[in-house]
Order: sequence, then C-alpha cells, then structure tokens
Amino acid sequence: MATGMDADTQRLDYVIGDRTGLRVPAHAQALLAGGPEFLTRAFHAFGSLSRDNAVVKIVTSEPFTGGNSGHKLRLWVEYARPAPGLDTALFVKFSRDFADPHCDRRRYELEAEVRLALLSRHPAFPVTVPHAWFADFEQASGTGLVIYQQIAFGAGGIEPMHTKCMDYDLDEPVRYYRATVKALARLIAAHRSGVLAPLADELFPFDPVIAVADLPIPWSEAEVSAKIAGYADLARECPRLFPEIIRKPEFIARFDREARRFVRNQHALREFLYADPDFVALAHWNTNIDNAWFFREPDGTLGCGLLDWGMVRQMNVMLALWGGLSAGDAAMLENHLDDLEALFAAEIASHGGPILDPALMRVHLDLSLALVGLSMMLDIAQLIRIRLPDAAQASGPRDPCFQADQVVRGFHTVFVNFLCIWERHDFGAAIDRALQGQG
Repeated sequence: MATGMDADTQRLDYVIGDRTGLRVPAHAQALLAGGPEFLTRAFHAFGSLSRDNAVVKIVTSEPFTGGNSGHKLRLWVEYARPAPGLDTALFVKFSRDFADPHCDRRRYELEAEVRLALLSRHPAFPVTVPHAWFADFEQASGTGLVIYQQIAFGAGGIEPMHTKCMDYDLDEPVRYYRATVKALARLIAAHRSGVLAPLADELFPFDPVIAVADLPIPWSEAEVSAKIAGYADLARECPRLFPEIIRKPEFIARFDREARRFVRNQHALREFLYADPDFVALAHWNTNIDNAWFFREPDGTLGCGLLDWGMVRQMNVMLALWGGLSAGDAAMLENHLDDLEALFAAEIASHGGPILDPALMRVHLDLSLALVGLSMMLDIAQLIRIRLPDAAQASGPRDPCFQADQVVRGFHTVFVNFLCIWERHDFGAAIDRALQGQG
C-alpha cells in the first residue's frame, strides 16, 4: 500500500517488529488493510489468543484524538470462537504521526510501553493495566504499536475519563491521587522486593550513567536568569494568572539565586539522587489522573488502573511521585502533599519494598522537582505570549481562553505547582544536604 509520503513508501506503511518478526503496520490505514488476518497473526505471535481461534471481522473502527504523540484508533472485532475474556473492543496506539513532526518526534517513547506490555503479563505484576493483546516496535525507525483492551469509561462501574489540570471539577480530588499513589507504590515495591525478577530488570535494566544524564538543564546560569526574568515580567503584566506568593520580588530573587545553584551543581545533585538504591526503582513516569481509570474496590475505596506507560523506566522514586502529582490541584497539594508522601512510603514498605526515611524523602522530592522543573518548565513566558497573546485580559487560569488551549493549561498548572512548592520548601537546604553527601 503506497502512501506517497517518502520514496521508501513500503517502510512507512510497515516495519518488521524487533520482537515478533511480524510485518507490523505503521499507521491506521495499514492496519485496517491487514484486517482480521493481521490481528490474528499478531495475537497468536504475542500469545494473547489461542492458536485454535481467530479474529474473523473488524466490525468498525474510529480514530481517537488525544495525547501528544502518535495516532490512536478504536477497533471493535469479532472472533471465530467468542468466549469470556476475549476483548471485542480494542485500543490501538501507534508510535508514529507522519502528518505532525512535533508529535512524531516522540515516537521512541512507545518502545518502553511495548516492554511494559510484556512485563504486565507477569503473574505478580501488581498494578491494574489494560490487557495487552499485541506489542512490538522497530528500534531503527521508532515505529511500532500496542493493542490493548479498550477501557469503557463511564460504564460498568468505571468513572468517566477525567481531564488533566481540571481537578476543580472533582469532588475531593485527593481521593484520586491516593489511588494513583498506591498503585505507583505497589509497582515500586514489587520491583524492589524481587517478585518481578528477573524479568523486570531484563526488560528495564538500570544504567546509572544514563539516569544521571537524563533530563539535564540545557541552559547556562545566565540563560536561566533571563528566563526567570521573563517569567517575572509576565507575572507583573498578568497578575491574575499567578498566585501572589510566587509573584513577590523577594521570592523571584530567591528562585533565581537557587536556580543558578542547581545549574552549577546539577551533575552532583543527580549523582546524589541515584546513589541510594532504596530510592531507585521501576516506576511510571506520569500517573496524573488523565493516565488512569477509576472504579470502586470491593471494600468501597477508590481504585485505579494506569494507562500511558511511555518512558516507564527505573528512576528516582520521588521523581516518579512528583510526576504523578505535578498537575494536581494547587490547594490539594498545599493541604495534602505531606499525607501523600507518607502514604507513598507506607505502601512501599507494606508491600515488601524498602523503608524510606521521611526527611530524606523530602530532600529527594525537592531536588527532583527542581531539576525536572528547571529542565522543562522555564519557557512559560514564551509559551503564553505566543499561544495566548491576549493573556493579560484573561480573568485567571480558568478563563475560557486557557481552557481552550490544552498545552497552555497543562504547562501553566504544572509551572504554578512547581513554584508554589519551591516557595514553601527550603530548596537551598536540600542542595546543601545533597552536596554534603548526607543521608
């Protein structure tokens, strides 16, 4: 099937999967052209469908819009021999988006999700995830796909899908973060206790050199100061967009001073974060509530399953915790961050993982939060000025202009949380403790 996208049209339509050796479609049209025959071969190769059964029909399909990476597709299928446990509603994630280079640049993130799909079949895997029907990837081109059970949001006891950075629409948002924190902690404990060995470490080996080099702050001290000054100008022009505590000149001066210390010492600080094995484990990178589905456990508590495992890897566990809390409601974080940290530690310990010291957890959280924030969040002023040139007229972060731009809404929410915690915590003391090698 030729697409005309490149001289090598066949390669853009199909690749040979590194794990199964199958001819794997690179986009929805190629998958649909392969039809039930491809799905049958794929499910047999992955071991998710018995050899005496087959997919006989694709009943219907529809594109799914959402996310910032490759294309997605919903499928409904029929089997030759229907049986309980055979999902007829499927969800397909492609790594590629040939029409959008910005999204396509993230194609390699799906490779880790393919490995997670393999690990999720381990009998001791502790987190509820969508059933994986097929997963494969060609590393050379960054092309692959995963096929999952489709989650029936809003039906069968599952809550409707919740939107990231809109926790104000939820009753008692902290309940949702307790559920995701517990799930993340159970994964960390399962890895560190060895119940997923040796498969977890085979699929997700840890390289401390790579870990320390991950997500560097890409700017000099002078460049960081210039970006902070750009934020300060924006905050003065648009005061309704930012809480007063992070607009005050004295805080911005401290933010600038401490940020430059992070730039000067970032390698040593990252080495500190990965020096203690108790703080390193396999973890989900982003357990925000839009990457989960929620339901009631038999005891009535809120439970969750986790989605979107791109970039899953061994990392500092407090970086993983912050990744899942970073887009939460600001008031919820102010009132419940300590409780959520304590819950995280208790769940890890009660499921066989290490016992983490609360004071040291806070040091690791503050360092992780600061390093990832400085590496990813300092272009806030440029982003808002380009995408929302009339931001000064906005009534606040809940103004319709913010709600209409998912990128700005998400970036702004995480940035505000990042700075509010910086204002409340002593990041200078965290740097001092790390550089002194305490802990």
